[in-house]
Amino acid sequence: MQAADILLWKRGRVSFVTIIVATVAWLVFERSGLSFLSICADVLLILVVLLFLRANYADFRNKQLQTLPELVVSEEMVHNVAASFRVKINNVLLMAHDITLGKDFRLFFKVVVCLWLLSVIGSFFSFFTLAYIGSILSITLPALYSKYEETVDRCFGNIHRQFSKHYKIVDDGVFNRLPRNVPKDKDS
Repeated sequence: MQAADILLWKRGRVSFVTIIVATVAWLVFERSGLSFLSICADVLLILVVLLFLRANYADFRNKQLQTLPELVVSEEMVHNVAASFRVKINNVLLMAHDITLGKDFRLFFKVVVCLWLLSVIGSFFSFFTLAYIGSILSITLPALYSKYEETVDRCFGNIHRQFSKHYKIVDDGVFNRLPRNVPKDKDS
């Protein structure tokens, strides 16, 4: 409930501080020139050192630390994750196979558009800028949506209907005229 209160701006000061911290972190990361991997490694290094020093300080003061839960990954969990991951990878490989053989133009077109958009977005923004934009949007959009829910639903419903109408026109006029399968060459 605390996270929901922050996202919906029911705790305004905490929400404001969250935006300020995200902005300062973004400025530091952008100006540092460090890569994402090196920053993650540095943060983990600091965390490990602080936890080690805290444990030794508590031992020195004869204070007992809270017991930590034992972190164990069960074999069943690993098998479930691996099976789920295997299914997803096989689906991606099947789609790549169909695209490579030219069997599904619609899928090819969707993949090309998505990869092009990712390329354009990636060329304009760094990882830290995208993370900053994502964090600001994640803390402002839920509050705006809860305040203007009916208006937003009505507007996006209209947009969705218009987009569906235009997509159907393009689908009927262009995509349905394209051959779905490439004819196979027969050996003479």
